[in-house]
Amino acid sequence: MHDARTATAIGRWLGLSFAVCFVTGVLSHYLQHPPGWLADWLPSRPYWGYRLTQGLHVVSGIAAIPLLLAKLWTVYPKLFAWPPVRSAVHALERLSVAVLVAAALFELFTGLLNTFQWYPWPFNFVPVHYAVAWLLLGSLLLHIAVQWPKIRDHLTLRSPGTLALPESDGPDRRQLLTAVAAAVGAVTLTTVGQSVTALGPLDLFGPRSPAQGVQGLPVNRTAAAARVSRASLADWRLTVAGPRPYTLTLDELRALPQHEVTLPIACVEGWSKSARWTGVRVRDLLERAGGGPVSRARVVSVEAAGAYRVMEMGRMYAQDPLTLLALRLNGEVLSLDHGYPARIIAPNRPGVLQTKWVGRLEVA
Repeated sequence: MHDARTATAIGRWLGLSFAVCFVTGVLSHYLQHPPGWLADWLPSRPYWGYRLTQGLHVVSGIAAIPLLLAKLWTVYPKLFAWPPVRSAVHALERLSVAVLVAAALFELFTGLLNTFQWYPWPFNFVPVHYAVAWLLLGSLLLHIAVQWPKIRDHLTLRSPGTLALPESDGPDRRQLLTAVAAAVGAVTLTTVGQSVTALGPLDLFGPRSPAQGVQGLPVNRTAAAARVSRASLADWRLTVAGPRPYTLTLDELRALPQHEVTLPIACVEGWSKSARWTGVRVRDLLERAGGGPVSRARVVSVEAAGAYRVMEMGRMYAQDPLTLLALRLNGEVLSLDHGYPARIIAPNRPGVLQTKWVGRLEVA
């Protein structure tokens, strides 16, 4: 089964999963870390957009793991071909394959550990994962270009290279491909429930269960981890900075017109869940401070430190009527772990940008 037809068949599935993973990963990166020129143009709709794309990112990444292992098993005898290097071009080809394999293994397994929020390495996961994704894409395209004549010869069952293979290999090859497809399907079905609520009962091995958590919603960063406590919030006031700055107590904030929206929290680790949020529209708070219809927002948490303590919100998010400074979750006052007394909830937005324990809002 170590032939070009088997490698091509598995390679097509693996290439598709890599393509989905790469596109959705780049989209997630730009939603999470938008450059200044793009911030005002990122769309806040569809409200479920990030939930869909990040769910696809994690699902396709997990599905790619058994595919990559099957692909490596199919081609590993070539590692022992002799002589190991036949020419300078052949040496470059083998080097590109080594880069491709190393980058693919790095991306899939660091991404998998990220879904568990386990980071046993000394580097920052997000920028390194993003940079290696481009390295993987480049080496994959180079590999496809170099191998294209062989891929073309075995692209379909009626391709000339495939027709020249011994017919006796056909049943074994089909059994292998069926087993690989079954493994991919099993891995996908038993983990996809963390992203697709309707498939939650099948979520046997998903790293996170959206059904578990305070107020029925998981918590990634607790108040204790952020060093926020009831005592530290005793004198809490919301400061809204702008041409007409003002401050509000929690009772004054609760007295303002309240709005209820149903929006999902969707995290980069792949889990997501919808909830009912009640609070004050951010655009109303900005307008009262002198902001106009194209104003952006800068949101500052009271937490002592954290990569996302200060969050910039582009125009489309800040002015969307679904974007709230939420005070209640599913009809209850926010728990401390969910951002009491006030947190941001906005549509089509990564969870890390739904800032908790908001203390300051600025017209930007």
